[in-house]
Amino acid sequence: MRKLVPLKSLYAFVAVAETGSMTDAAEVLHVSHSAVSQAIKSLESQLGLALFHRTGRRVELNRNGRRYYRQVAPALEQIVSAGEALQRQNPHRLTLNMVNSLALHWWIPRVPDFQALAPHLDIRISTLTHVFDLNKEGVDVALIHGRPDDWQGYHCEQLGDDELILVCAPSLLDTDTTRTAAALLSAHQPIFVTNPRRENDWQIWCEANQLPVPAQRHNLCFTASVQAVQATLRGLGILVTHRLFVRDEIRQGLLSEIGPSVRNPYQSFYFVCQKDKLVQESVLTLRAWLHHEFRQAGESEHLP
Repeated sequence: MRKLVPLKSLYAFVAVAETGSMTDAAEVLHVSHSAVSQAIKSLESQLGLALFHRTGRRVELNRNGRRYYRQVAPALEQIVSAGEALQRQNPHRLTLNMVNSLALHWWIPRVPDFQALAPHLDIRISTLTHVFDLNKEGVDVALIHGRPDDWQGYHCEQLGDDELILVCAPSLLDTDTTRTAAALLSAHQPIFVTNPRRENDWQIWCEANQLPVPAQRHNLCFTASVQAVQATLRGLGILVTHRLFVRDEIRQGLLSEIGPSVRNPYQSFYFVCQKDKLVQESVLTLRAWLHHEFRQAGESEHLP
């Protein structure tokens, strides 16, 4: 029997060929750079041929690579399309995308409520963070935390505003004589999220509250909000984050909110899908439920 080329090597090959970068291909495939590099090396070893010219960090298909790509890319697209066609035969299954912080802190606690409303629907969660092609990624609906300009060509409607708030573990308040934000900033270390979507959170909140932006400290800078929230829950410092990421933790008394909230002028929450999806009963059910949840959240935050 002929030795078959692993599909993961073909996915890596096509991604590198189309992006011209191992790093960019790794981001597209949601794997590590080393995983992509190893897949390409394994493929070239199995074929006994080099497929790329390497110039610094950039890679380009050589003559053999171009010939191979012309045959492999359409075949791989057929495989993907066949899988998507089978999935579409199940009208009750939807793939819903949201950032990981929303999935962990907002969606999962609400799964029982959604199941009670629509027990016939099967929602599969993906957690892509960049701007992506919904069809290529197999995503039916995206709960976007960002800007509508990034999603032109899709149906995009706002679900709610994004509020930035200052939070800390209740234990940090026990020794403070006042609960003001200024007192907390002078007494405790700030926790930062450094990825591009979150890196300005502190600046936006502090400027709105006429407070100086604190300096970043060693060991308290994280690439993801999920990590920063965990550090805050453990009492390592104070954090400016997004209300929806920690709403349940505040209600449960695990975190305390200090000072006024600030509406984020650069990001909101949006429902995004392809326009032709709006005729599907499952999509309309999910859409109505999301609007209800966001509306209810907004109303509860303004209760005395």
